[in-house]
Amino acid sequence: MQYRESPKSGEKLSALGYGCMRFTKKGGAIDQEKAEKELALAVERGVNYFDTAYIYPGSEAALGKFLKKYGCRDQINIATKLPQYYIKKPGDAEKYFAEELERLQTDHVDYYLMHMLNDPATWERLCGLGIKEWIEEKKASGKIRRIGFSFHGGTVKFKALLDAYDWDFCQVQFNYLDENSQAGIEGVRRAREKGIPVIIMEPLRGGRLADGLPEKAKKEFAKADPERSPAEWGLRWLWNHEEVTVVLSGMNDTAQVEENTRIASEAMPGDLGSEEMEVYDRVLRILNEQVRVGCTGCGYCQPCPKGVDIPGCFAAYNHSYTDSYANGFREYFMCTTLRGVRTNAGLCVKCGKCEQHCPQGLPIRKELENVRRRLENPVYKIGAAGVKLVMKY
Repeated sequence: MQYRESPKSGEKLSALGYGCMRFTKKGGAIDQEKAEKELALAVERGVNYFDTAYIYPGSEAALGKFLKKYGCRDQINIATKLPQYYIKKPGDAEKYFAEELERLQTDHVDYYLMHMLNDPATWERLCGLGIKEWIEEKKASGKIRRIGFSFHGGTVKFKALLDAYDWDFCQVQFNYLDENSQAGIEGVRRAREKGIPVIIMEPLRGGRLADGLPEKAKKEFAKADPERSPAEWGLRWLWNHEEVTVVLSGMNDTAQVEENTRIASEAMPGDLGSEEMEVYDRVLRILNEQVRVGCTGCGYCQPCPKGVDIPGCFAAYNHSYTDSYANGFREYFMCTTLRGVRTNAGLCVKCGKCEQHCPQGLPIRKELENVRRRLENPVYKIGAAGVKLVMKY
């Protein structure tokens, strides 16, 4: 196994992390026996970072049972997440954290994240409820070793969050399709500049960049190297970046554990040559054939006077065509609406300020209206109303 050093703490983490969200279900519950075989193989092969969350049904408890049974707690780092969107009053964080420790059957969490912390306003709300003091107390007592946040949103908000607190690490969605969306390569590099380890989620877009690729794209990869699967191409692209510390993979099969640990032991920063990078370019051209808005995610249109995350809206809109409508909709809802201060396209008042700064000369107002029509459907409105009630109470 390859280990990458945290630029901040010097701690060595396995380049491959185990994402515990996608354990196989049996009769509606996690198949504990199967999950334990996969987890044990990962530990045997050197994986030392295991990621779960309060809201992943049964995941924390399954990981806790495994660690107790196999006696390997001291060999691994547990990463789990505080459901910060449930925090309404002082004391709530302690309640959820205590429940997580019980589920995990441990007395401390190595890497603790503010789950889906997507904008500085949400962090400020948490600070008003004493979250910073609570974190410092938990770190001083050793119950939390490192504090970080997971993020879904655009580059501008991500950079602002990086500067909002002295974080120990961060977790972002990043892959060769999202190089210029979400936190993006610019955000990942900024984190590295600040010495903050970067944990990667959705490295293969939930399988979209593996089995879900168009046949034309699969043929491009196979033509370049018939021995490499599309999944391997996706993972190698990530490990080619020195800024990436850990890549999470939601493995639910021993064959996946074997393949991914093999790749993680081989793929090093700077390994990919110019010819291989051209293969990714060709695949991206195929994937982008159905792109509707030619936004590069540069952010020159920001800030919007009404708070619209214009690059984020366009990225989700494009993904609703190039990926799938369901994934594009999910991304749009998470990145613009599942937050304290919304940034969705429907907020646009068509002032035109953004168009004065767009290097691509895009008709942003017109395209934002297209985004609103496509993604702010009745399901969106019902979900948005529900989020508003939750945030209120």
